[in-house]
Amino acid sequence: MKKHYLLIFGLVVMLMGNGISPVSATSSIEDKLNLANNTSYTWTYDASSQSWTSSVVTAVTSPEIEEEQGVSICVPANYVKGIDTNRDGKVDITEENYSQQVNGNMIIDKTGQVVSSNKQTYTATSCPVIINTGAAGYSSQTSQKASSEYAKEGYINVACGNRGKQDSVTDSSGNTYYTGDAPLCLVDQKNAVRFVKYNILLGNIPGNVNYFVSTGGSGGGAHATMLAATSNNEDYYDYEIEAGAVGVYKNTDGSYDTSVVINGKRVAISDGVWGCIAYSAITPLSSADMAMAFEYYLDTSYSFNTNFQKKLASYLAKKYMSYINSQKLSIDEKQVGLDINNDGDQEDRVLLAIEYDKKKYASTNGYGGTYLNYYLATMINSLQSYLDNLDYSEGWTWFDQNGKALSDEAVSKMSTKDKAKAFIEGRYAKVENSYTGQVGTHTKSSSSGVNANNYSSFKEMYEAYKSDINEISSGDKYGNNIVDLYDPMVYIGKKTTDNPTWSRIVMGAAEGDMSMMSSLQLQAKWLSVGTDAKIEWQWDGGHVPSEVLGDSFSLYVDQMYGKYVNNKEIVKSSTKQVKNGTATKATGTNISSWVNEDGSFTLKAAVSYRTHNANKATPGFDVMDYGQEDYVFGNASKDARHWDKYVLEVFKEHYEELEKIFNQEVATPSYVYYLIIAGSCLGLIIIVLILFKVKEIRG
Repeated sequence: MKKHYLLIFGLVVMLMGNGISPVSATSSIEDKLNLANNTSYTWTYDASSQSWTSSVVTAVTSPEIEEEQGVSICVPANYVKGIDTNRDGKVDITEENYSQQVNGNMIIDKTGQVVSSNKQTYTATSCPVIINTGAAGYSSQTSQKASSEYAKEGYINVACGNRGKQDSVTDSSGNTYYTGDAPLCLVDQKNAVRFVKYNILLGNIPGNVNYFVSTGGSGGGAHATMLAATSNNEDYYDYEIEAGAVGVYKNTDGSYDTSVVINGKRVAISDGVWGCIAYSAITPLSSADMAMAFEYYLDTSYSFNTNFQKKLASYLAKKYMSYINSQKLSIDEKQVGLDINNDGDQEDRVLLAIEYDKKKYASTNGYGGTYLNYYLATMINSLQSYLDNLDYSEGWTWFDQNGKALSDEAVSKMSTKDKAKAFIEGRYAKVENSYTGQVGTHTKSSSSGVNANNYSSFKEMYEAYKSDINEISSGDKYGNNIVDLYDPMVYIGKKTTDNPTWSRIVMGAAEGDMSMMSSLQLQAKWLSVGTDAKIEWQWDGGHVPSEVLGDSFSLYVDQMYGKYVNNKEIVKSSTKQVKNGTATKATGTNISSWVNEDGSFTLKAAVSYRTHNANKATPGFDVMDYGQEDYVFGNASKDARHWDKYVLEVFKEHYEELEKIFNQEVATPSYVYYLIIAGSCLGLIIIVLILFKVKEIRG
């Protein structure tokens, strides 16, 4: 017996000497997170969607907030033979004899198939897996049962919880502390990916580990994007290990092991995804303030609330110019189908840069260059694509010039050009395929002339910024800057990052929660590393726009699967609208003041359209940083901290000037001047009329 102990001890020493962690530590985690060993979770069958859905299962072995660190999985019934309730490897419960939720292991039917609504065929071993990233407003998400909405498309659907901003925990000593700040929200989603992939590899659930797709809206869209942009990067491993994730372990020499044992062999496992569809992704936060300020400062007619805000926006605009130019982003015109350098072809690789020339670009406050050519071309292309697809407007209601709904016959005879004209004039009410995820609520900029309610002086605010940002810059317990951990621009193309195959970001062109510049820079960065990156700016679309004109989440997933997996072209059905909708009033925005009949417009018109509808033209200006997301960069004792280093740089560089106008001078909007002039003229007319009347009476 002693020899056996000595042998084991010697093996452990040998492993540690080679920088390898003891096997017992990893096997314990893998045993606990193997669904075949879990006797407490259940499966529920739903006949209407023909799917099986698991109860919530904790995805890690050391959860900090267990109800927020779990997953639920929905599986199309065609991939399932039934449930083995006594764990003898045989089917006991099927859809035919199912009566109530059942405990047991799933028996997979590897011959089962699902043909999606777009005619793409999937099997239990080839189907995509959808990871829904909640995190509305970067908040926590309680783990909940997965939706069956994608069962008919043949996808495995995963709902995962996550810790988030302002979460708090009371420890065993009765002390309460804040948790859930960056990067834990993202880390919990990465851990969910590992858990599901591990159980697919074990054969406990259907799915293919190579075809994971992240999706979400708003803050969830940000996390779907970050999940794709930071795939398998070591900077997140320590946080994953701390939670007890599967397939990520630290060796004694400080290196990492990202493999699991499957049938006696170690198999690599990733926390990353194959593709991403994000709606109104609120990312990257690190450049959000200056991107927003830049976009609004381009509009010479935009009225800021105060001179302080206008001055700050002008300096942040310069910061954004420097930031973009330092990124050295370039675009292959052929990849995006745009003529960015305006030379009449799409054959060049163009360096994206912003330049400043007050006279040359007077209509946009002095800013121009290839980056803004790219912005304008993308905006025009988005509108043109929208106009070209109006034949797919099934369910929309079209109106005549007098606001009367057209007859079914008139709608059936409308050409694409007719619909384009009606769209530009706002003579429609659209029907949307709504996004079903959570989006959260976003704060709006204050409309008052006060720049900060929380600080009595500029000096006090400046010192608060400096203190908070210095804290963050010094690193967290693992030595990381948590703002950088939430910046996809830092990780896209990094040597230690696995880039996704494809991505799609859908933004509302009229939304005010995020600058269009943010998705633009993400696309450029992803394209530069070989990711098939697409952005869609939906005209007349607000925050988290719905899919319209025949587009859908499943259509894009099926198209990417056809393009990169089985070489099958998937096209959307072409059903021409023959019947008008039932709306009684046109709800479209009349964009004819910005857009010509042929769909063209200028950069000045583009930014004017953007500022016209948006509800958060500049940062909050109470805490300056991007609204409620400040809370995601707190620490254990402080639920919110300032974090925007670019704002701090502007404060420092222009301290004396900004201090003089802080909370003092209110910039009067131009329309107020017009009202004053109109009022004065009206008053003068009244006085003249009175004088004539008096003269008449006296006469």
